[in-house]
Amino acid sequence: MNYSSRASDSVPTENPRIIAMWSAPRSRSTAFLRMMMEREDLTTLHEPFSHLADFGSTEVAGRTIDTEVGLIEAIRELAGTTPVFFKDTTDFRFPAVLADQRFLTEARHTFIIRKPAEVIASHYALNPDVTADDIGFGRLHELFEAVGTATGDVPVVVDSDDLLDRPADTVREYCAQVGLPFLPETLNWATGMREEWRKAPQWHQDAGRSAGFTRAPREYEFTVDNHPALAAFHRRQLPYYEELRRHRLSPRG
Repeated sequence: MNYSSRASDSVPTENPRIIAMWSAPRSRSTAFLRMMMEREDLTTLHEPFSHLADFGSTEVAGRTIDTEVGLIEAIRELAGTTPVFFKDTTDFRFPAVLADQRFLTEARHTFIIRKPAEVIASHYALNPDVTADDIGFGRLHELFEAVGTATGDVPVVVDSDDLLDRPADTVREYCAQVGLPFLPETLNWATGMREEWRKAPQWHQDAGRSAGFTRAPREYEFTVDNHPALAAFHRRQLPYYEELRRHRLSPRG
């Protein structure tokens, strides 16, 4: 796919009313959202599309939404009163998002990635019934391509290793790319389980224990190195990850 410019060279001329962050599950996106919750200039939504797909409905500004098209419109309406940041995961596919050219262009869609081997081991530990598609990199890449095609620009991609190794520089560059002021005080927060996470608390324990972007090494019984099915997942997901990683933003500082 050819784009008119690189994300690192394409700074928005105006602040978007909707900023989205998409990720494969287990890619540290909840920690990124937790940082965004510290900001007073945004209203945040936690996985509205995944909640809709998983539970049959979701809530936006006190309204219960039960269709993907309705959810897009609810986010659009909320953004008319306050800038919105939402993060969501691609263990589901979202056909209405992919089909809505207006939504693909009016929102600033961004992406966060993590090494597939780590994602797969972490995901399998929580959900042994996970499928290759559920790992999410293929769907993430599909959405990345859809946004790039609609806008003609390379979407912003954050490598979560950069986020852990150079949090201030990485977040500063992200903010510059999406038209937000960088607020260094948001890089740390109070530990604790957020109400938004309680529908699926097992998936958010790490984020609940966190107080900033720090590494927490984990050992898993089953990995891509000792489990044939996970190794097959890895072979299938790795090309999508590598393509996304080619476009990751470069922290400056």
